[in-house]
Amino acid sequence: MRGRLRLWLLGTPLTSAAERHTRLPKLVALPVFSSDALSSVAYATEEILLVLVVAGAAALAWSLPVGLAIVGLLVILVTSYSQTIQAYPTGGGAYIVASDNLGVLPGLTAGAALLIDYVLTVSVSVAAGVAAITSAFPALDPHREALGLVAIALVVTANLRGIRESGRLFAIPTYGFIACMLILIGWSALRLLVDGVVHTPHMPHEATNPITLFLLMRAFASGCSALTGVEAISNGVPAFQPPEARNARLTLIWMGVILGSLFAGITWIADQYAIVPSEDETVLSQIARRAFGTGPFYYATQTFTALILILAANTSFADFPRLASLLARDGFLPRQLTHRGDRLAFSNGILALAAVAGALVVAFEGQVNALIPLYAVGVFLSFTLSQAGMIRHWYREGHPHSGWHALINGTGALTTALVTAIIAVTKFTEGAWLVVFLIPLLVLGFWRIRRHYDQVTRNLSLEGWTRTPMRSHRVVVPIGGVHRATLRAVDYARQLGPDVTAVYVNSEGDDTRILAGWAQWGDGVPLVVLTSPFRSIVHPLLDYIDGLLAQQGPEGFVTVVLPEFIPSRWWHHLLHNQSALLLKGALLFRRDVIVVDVPFHLPN
Repeated sequence: MRGRLRLWLLGTPLTSAAERHTRLPKLVALPVFSSDALSSVAYATEEILLVLVVAGAAALAWSLPVGLAIVGLLVILVTSYSQTIQAYPTGGGAYIVASDNLGVLPGLTAGAALLIDYVLTVSVSVAAGVAAITSAFPALDPHREALGLVAIALVVTANLRGIRESGRLFAIPTYGFIACMLILIGWSALRLLVDGVVHTPHMPHEATNPITLFLLMRAFASGCSALTGVEAISNGVPAFQPPEARNARLTLIWMGVILGSLFAGITWIADQYAIVPSEDETVLSQIARRAFGTGPFYYATQTFTALILILAANTSFADFPRLASLLARDGFLPRQLTHRGDRLAFSNGILALAAVAGALVVAFEGQVNALIPLYAVGVFLSFTLSQAGMIRHWYREGHPHSGWHALINGTGALTTALVTAIIAVTKFTEGAWLVVFLIPLLVLGFWRIRRHYDQVTRNLSLEGWTRTPMRSHRVVVPIGGVHRATLRAVDYARQLGPDVTAVYVNSEGDDTRILAGWAQWGDGVPLVVLTSPFRSIVHPLLDYIDGLLAQQGPEGFVTVVLPEFIPSRWWHHLLHNQSALLLKGALLFRRDVIVVDVPFHLPN
């Protein structure tokens, strides 16, 4: 049953040789790697307005200049990352570029920042998608967390089926959202030409702050959430069809043009409609309601907005596992993260991302505004380190146009460094301090994992090692009764060596039945009975084995042969006390003890 369910959910397993056939064409790669960036159109303008609204109606007019500044930054980033793809055609994520050109520590810092950002991308995208749903259907608002967890589970299932299949699945919502946004902007512009401009927004409350440079910087920092995900394409170059670098660069340019146009258009429409952010309805929903009323086009816009916001998490599910596998390959994360599943996806990385992102959705009660302050710090730090690494790359490689290339990446590095500082300062007390604290903590964790792997390698090395014979060997068979499984284990143990002892832990006081049974069936194997006044089975046995090891000295060892009967149904295991499992767990950490499990399969 489990096998059939797995086949239905994930599809037929793929061979390793099929990896090349899972590469993405540009039209499929765009929704896979750009859904995060494109979905930010749904909430980035709102984040700007939420900051400006505290200074009253006059401050809302600054939303358009702030939005245009963010579009200018987008142009710089797209140009810079286009060069990164050219220089690293096999994949040039921030971790690889920074490690290759700046050293291990900057590389790990970039990697930690990106991992945190990918987790937050999933949480923010899902929370924003649920907000779009609850704006249209307010009765669902109390169920935000549950809806968010269900959305994450659906995206996880799609990604476990493989990147190509998830791309095809997400293409329709992504292109549907782009079409809805273009229609919304075009129709709103036409209505503005006919109906005129709303000059004064209706403010639900008094202004509490003056318009200051710091306020504008906070609005800019909040709006920069529109740029998260821009680096995803450069991280995923190997997933493209050949020629990989060329296709990735074209997809990056498409993404930049679409994102810049939609973000600027929505920000302009919000300014012209004099939209004021509300706790009960998103800014995009207000614009769509103003443009289309509450007819089919409004609900179509909300539906595609909710879908792309939820599916924007797919960008993280495409890049987080790939980045985690690179860190694991270099020994900075558990090696299990390099494992590819049945469909050639990095399954363990996908599941790890889902678990952490789901925990954040629950912890922050699915509130977008609570999660946004944590957002963007990590990604802009990785932008900065990546672009700084590219400056050194051009001069080190001696490229004919290295000066021009370095100037472009240098402009990107300086700009993103400034934005990182602005976000860290303006959002620090709102939650950005947590990310600033987590990045070095995560880097420290990377070093400790690497130190462990290095220590394991040294301990397993054959350099300077000489073979030492094991001169003393004792075989112990713990028994809980005299039956077929026990005698099968004893017969196996006698093949390992002549010195075999059966051990029974008497925890109930009467051992007459055991002794009588062993006298009949023990076949000459000695039986040791251990008393257990506190009814523990494990501890007396461990003390007995420790005593045997002490008698034999440093060159001796003990083999423990565990009889274990295996029921024919999985739920039958719940009806037994699992003593063999407890003993295996306890003996695993004993030096010079070898554990052998002898299963006895019960018939149906």
